[in-house]
Amino acid sequence: MNTAANLGKVAVPDLGKVAVLLGGTSAEREISLMSGNGVLAALRSKGVDAHPFDPAERELVELKRDGFARCFIALHGRHGEDGSLQGALELLGIPYTGSGVLASAIAMDKVMTKRVWLAEGLPTPRYVWLAPERRGRERVRTVPDELGLPLIVKPPREGSSIGITKVAGYSQMQGAVELAAQYDADVLCEEFIEGEEVTCPVLGHGEAAHALPVVKIVAPEGAYDYQNKYFTDVVDYRVPSGLPEAEEREIQRIVVQAYRTLGCRGWGRADLMIRASDRKAFLLEMNTSPGMTSHSLVPKSAAAAGLSYEDLCVQILSTAALDATR
Repeated sequence: MNTAANLGKVAVPDLGKVAVLLGGTSAEREISLMSGNGVLAALRSKGVDAHPFDPAERELVELKRDGFARCFIALHGRHGEDGSLQGALELLGIPYTGSGVLASAIAMDKVMTKRVWLAEGLPTPRYVWLAPERRGRERVRTVPDELGLPLIVKPPREGSSIGITKVAGYSQMQGAVELAAQYDADVLCEEFIEGEEVTCPVLGHGEAAHALPVVKIVAPEGAYDYQNKYFTDVVDYRVPSGLPEAEEREIQRIVVQAYRTLGCRGWGRADLMIRASDRKAFLLEMNTSPGMTSHSLVPKSAAAAGLSYEDLCVQILSTAALDATR
């Protein structure tokens, strides 16, 4: 594993004119603005010629016209994290941070992610996928028979806990599905794993990819929702996690395997649940453009490894690449 000292050794003058892509049009715009402004300040503090660029307000072709050498993607959700932006940057020939077109598209879709992970024997909760034509009341009513209760209902292509419901009884199913369907044409129903919630970032690509320390998330009454993620201080983020050393190493191993299986590069963060009954870890999702706000988990994990927020941003930026040249 690379040391924090090595991770921070980046030739800043070689990074050129940098666009920090922030804001955008997704349901996570507010969080993206927070992430992007944090990254922008961090890069500038290290002497990087960084500038904000909001795709909701400017055409992407202006990146080429204005001579940007690379992009730091601080966009979250649709049109920022789902492969569409990455494809546009490939066509423009401007290197960008994070995963490429295919890995971004797969990781953004939690159903596709599960299919890939399950094909590779990686642990993820059981699920039921409800396409628009399969959301009749009779079908929705039977989902708890398959997954048990409680269960989770969510839009498969959103993040930041948007549109998610923890369903405790049959009577809640229809409302939960209707809420998720407000954000996505498809709805994902997922087995609820009772236990501890953790997250683990990854830096690098291929065989050089390595996990940072695991972060244990302790939220009041398990309510790690949109509000508590970003706008309160009631969540306890434990890093070091306090998990047994062997358990933390196993989580890191699974996460790196999950990251490589999806073809991710640059950086990412996997969210998991550890089942209380047998301490088995289950992968929930892979974030290919994680949050970088003051409450975000990748910076907290990096800090525990001795890597400052500013050096983390420079390290991520230094890995900017195109699919064709990686």
